[in-house]
This record gives sequence, C-alpha cells and structure tokens, in this order.
Amino acid sequence: MSDEIIVRQCSPTLAGLKTGNLFIVEFNTKEELQEDISNVNKRLESKGLRILSVRCRGKKALMYLYRMAHLKRDLENEEAIRLLKEMGYSCLSPETCIGTLIDKLNNVSEFPHEIGLFLGYPPEDVRGFIENKAHNYKCVGTWKVYGDAEEAQKKFCRYQKCSNVYYDQWSKGRSMERLTVAM
Repeated sequence: MSDEIIVRQCSPTLAGLKTGNLFIVEFNTKEELQEDISNVNKRLESKGLRILSVRCRGKKALMYLYRMAHLKRDLENEEAIRLLKEMGYSCLSPETCIGTLIDKLNNVSEFPHEIGLFLGYPPEDVRGFIENKAHNYKCVGTWKVYGDAEEAQKKFCRYQKCSNVYYDQWSKGRSMERLTVAM
C-alpha cells in the first residue's frame, strides 16, 4: 500500500479535519496486505490514527483510515446513537460499532449507508440519505447533504484545499508522517 494513495485519498483525516476515509487498494496476498496494514499502523498510531481492512473482494481491499478520538466523539452524538441502534448496532464502544460495520460490509447484501457516521458525516445527512434513498438532497460534495448545506460546502472546500496542499507537499518530498497531525 503506497503512501501516495493514502495521501491522495485521506489527507483530511491525516490533517485532523475529518474522522475517517475509505479507499480501495489492490494486493497480491492477504499476508502482504496484513504486513502493509501493520506497517502503516506502526507509522501513524502515535498520531492517533489506525487503518483496517474492512472488506476484501478478490485482490482488492476496502481500507478504513480513521482517528479513534474523532470516531468516539462522533458516535457519542445522540442522533448517531439513535440511528446506529435502529440499524442493529449495540453502541457499546467505537470498536464494537466498527466490528458490526465490518460484519455488515461482508455479510449483508445491502450496503450499510450508516457508514457515513464512521467518516465524520453529520448524522442528519446520513439519516437523510437513508430515508430519501439518496434523492432530494440540498447539495453534493464529499457526501450528499440534507441538513446544513452552507456548512457542508465550507467543509468540502477545506477538504479539497487540504488534499491539494498535502499532495503537493508529499510530491515535494515531505513524508506522510510529517504531514500527519498528531492529536
């Protein structure tokens, strides 16, 4: 797993602006993938980040890079708790919620759209997406917005600017570790 793909796909999370990001990587063997995951975790855990493979299909893995402190905060939101409970989560801890999400990603035919809560999307937007079946949104950027469109647009701009700056800095030789904000 290259630093380039992580910087390209996860800059807002590396910068501490966003709870998490999902991205796909290709791998040759599961042992190689596990070695890559272990390597990235060793490099970033001191900065408050963790990476997991949440689903494998063939030679592709869906990766989840996240900040546990941000996820814990996000999953303490009353609306997030209510929505997760409606979707069958126990909400005992962020770790148990991640476990349930992984189980759903691998064993349930319908995609778990509550995954937005694990990425830092506002609960009202996640609920709106689910209830409206991805229709009737106010605007779209990183996610489809059903609540505060003005605030969401500001976040979308910050995320894009962050991604551009981080990739530019990485291209000039700054390491992923140096780019990652400790929290």
